[in-house]
Amino acid sequence: MISCAAREVFEETAVLLARGSEALTIGQRASLLDDLESGRMSWLELLTHYGLRLDADDFTFVGRWVTPPFAPRRFDTWFFLATCPAKQQPRVTGDSELESGEWISAREAYRKWERSEVLVPPPVLHALKTLAAGLTNDLVERFLSVPEAHQQPTRRIEFRPNYICFPLRTKTLPPATHTNCYLIYTSQEILVIDPGSPYDEEQEALASCVDDLISEGRTVREIVLTHVHPDHIGGVHALNGHLRAKHGGAVAIAAHRRTSESLKGQIHVDHFIEDGAVLELNGEPQIKLRALHTPGHARGHLCFHDERTGALISGDNVVGFGSVLIDPPEGDMRAYLASLKRMRELPNLSVLFGGHGPAVANPYKKIDEYISHRLEREELILAAVREGATTSKEIVARVYFDVSPKAHAMAERAVVAHLEKLEADGLLSRASDDSISATKAND
Repeated sequence: MISCAAREVFEETAVLLARGSEALTIGQRASLLDDLESGRMSWLELLTHYGLRLDADDFTFVGRWVTPPFAPRRFDTWFFLATCPAKQQPRVTGDSELESGEWISAREAYRKWERSEVLVPPPVLHALKTLAAGLTNDLVERFLSVPEAHQQPTRRIEFRPNYICFPLRTKTLPPATHTNCYLIYTSQEILVIDPGSPYDEEQEALASCVDDLISEGRTVREIVLTHVHPDHIGGVHALNGHLRAKHGGAVAIAAHRRTSESLKGQIHVDHFIEDGAVLELNGEPQIKLRALHTPGHARGHLCFHDERTGALISGDNVVGFGSVLIDPPEGDMRAYLASLKRMRELPNLSVLFGGHGPAVANPYKKIDEYISHRLEREELILAAVREGATTSKEIVARVYFDVSPKAHAMAERAVVAHLEKLEADGLLSRASDDSISATKAND
């Protein structure tokens, strides 16, 4: 593991954490790095050829973090502290894994996060905060002071200050297993968005996180629902029951009017959120979330745009991995594409916080990918109809050949959504027996 860490540091920073490296010139180290990256020498060959030695005493273990289960790819990552050898200067190597890079102090990097200028994953945020507090004798102890540093699941994920992503295990659609609940907070108030888990242990974990925020002098302002689906509403009653029992009262439930209509008899919505409404939290920092009615995935779907920082709570319109099911009659492909285009036109988007998966750091690129994906599927569906497919099942067989048969039922619902859009666009027609035919240009 130490050898792997030393190689990664060398490849990404040009710092060679090996005994004997002090005898090498800058030019020699650059040549070694080129030999390694080009494949002319393996890491072991490089160390052996130049008489270099790795010493475990130079690497201090400071934690082992595991990626939360909401991510499509999970990593079990070991963290070490090491001292940069004298006469070696770290640099950004131009590694293909990097989009950009700079060398700054841990304190300045942490300040960038505090200013909402960068997104930082939990283990790195913990490292920056720990280093920024000073290189004191208890440094290693402080690194290891949190449960997450000992392979405990990361529950409170704060890619950006005042935006806690709290993944909850839910009865959602695969490949997702979790739905993200968001806790947006200031010095005085908390907004809870989509507490969706029906499971007791998940509800208790969320309640504990809310309790921690309340213990610092805050109150819960509202519980907000982005849309009607069960994996976004499953824990509403449990959370409100907890707030009533422990903190003296339940709070209002807020959602779009169309969501309220769909939830009649299940959840009473106290506050209707209309398109363009602004949810402003009291306290510091200033947080104003502008609501956007973005139907398509669901009739009453809402997104929330923080115009100051460029963050967008995107619900299930755009998620951290995979695509989104559009399932009529609640789903509407034509409305969905219009909503995506509206989201694409928002100014200064800096991050998407979706209903599933990690944060999206390149919002415009992701939205463009979503639009392109849908339009490409639409072209394939229309081509299949023109080639003689007359039912949605036949279209699935031709268009979704790259999808597991287990997912064909969901794919068929997406096909139906596309067919409804194409029919509304005048590009095909459906008979009373649900058979499909393409519309001729002069029809």
